[in-house]
Amino acid sequence: MLVGCVGKANVGKSTLFKALTLAEVEIANYPFTTINPNSGIGYVKINCVSKDFNVECQPKHGYCIKDKRFVPVQVMDVAGLVPGAHEGKGMGNKFLDDLRQADVLIHIVDVAGTTNENGEPVKQGEYDPANDVRFLETELDMWYLSLIKKGWEQFARKTTQERSDVNKALVSHLEGLKINEKMVEEVVRKLNPPEKISNWDDKTMKAIAVELRKMTKPMIVACNKIDMPGAAENFTRLENEFPDHMLVACSAESELALKEAAKHELIEYIPGNGDFTIKDESKLSSKQKQALDFVRKDILGKFNSTGAQDVLDRAVFDLLNHIAVFPVANSRLQDKDGNVLPDCFLVPANTTALEFAYKVHSDIGDNFIKAIDLKTKNIIGKEHTLKNLDVIEIITSK
Repeated sequence: MLVGCVGKANVGKSTLFKALTLAEVEIANYPFTTINPNSGIGYVKINCVSKDFNVECQPKHGYCIKDKRFVPVQVMDVAGLVPGAHEGKGMGNKFLDDLRQADVLIHIVDVAGTTNENGEPVKQGEYDPANDVRFLETELDMWYLSLIKKGWEQFARKTTQERSDVNKALVSHLEGLKINEKMVEEVVRKLNPPEKISNWDDKTMKAIAVELRKMTKPMIVACNKIDMPGAAENFTRLENEFPDHMLVACSAESELALKEAAKHELIEYIPGNGDFTIKDESKLSSKQKQALDFVRKDILGKFNSTGAQDVLDRAVFDLLNHIAVFPVANSRLQDKDGNVLPDCFLVPANTTALEFAYKVHSDIGDNFIKAIDLKTKNIIGKEHTLKNLDVIEIITSK
């Protein structure tokens, strides 16, 4: 799974990426700070099942704090986008090419409206952030359309002459966008285009492009810089203007400040929580105290979190509709080395026990006999659909 951080330049995109991953990235107040994509590991937060079994977990990957398990996901920060990217403007071609890999997008928007369409600083209120919500979707839609139309006449002629299955042919035509036959079937059923693809006009292809983009690049909007003047009012307006969008009020700078303070053991902070604890106030400078007071009062006090963890969690669990499942080797919740609850897998909802076994290891899938739901002690078959926070012991023939 790959989460892409996208948006125009100078909106706090790299700051949010660093806050999520604590990776070392360049953060500066000018367009195209990010030229090559930065990649790092972020962590989604779930309730750890260790509490249900009264044990202490030993994560092989990620970590656990006070019954909150943090499961790793890959996060990528790509070059800033400008209007006309699909035509090659700015870093457009590179941006879109990097974006192919992403399964879900976090669109970072300057909700205070302090940067114009090119990512250049302007006075607060001079730019409407609603334009950014629209323009990124437009750029992606036009990109998908350009890929559909590329070599279209030849593709349509060949498909017609060879009487190929249109859905399979279109999947092949759009190779690299993570589009599958089921998606195409759903879009064709919904839009009901002309049976002969040679009769598809620009309007038809644009409608198909939009639907496929929504399926393959679902998007959550991180309304960043929520602490700035006018930002909260803009956020409320955006919620009303885009009722079908997932928007989260966010302060990437605040999350980064809290993560760095926790890293240096100045505070105790669980990402996504609505407060933190200062460990030793005497170790804080007056500037640090002032900054932490501001975050506590003006961010956590008003919005109950910085929004950064919420954005990542909702991208994975709500938009991608994934669940967390713990595989173990025995009823003592251990792996073969005796580690307790070492692994947690993020898988699509409706994953079956057999599908999950294959995700753990191909040999485990090949030799699957049955599984045991260790919460209920019930034996489950290969077609059993798993639930979020299931703990599964898989029995194999080897």
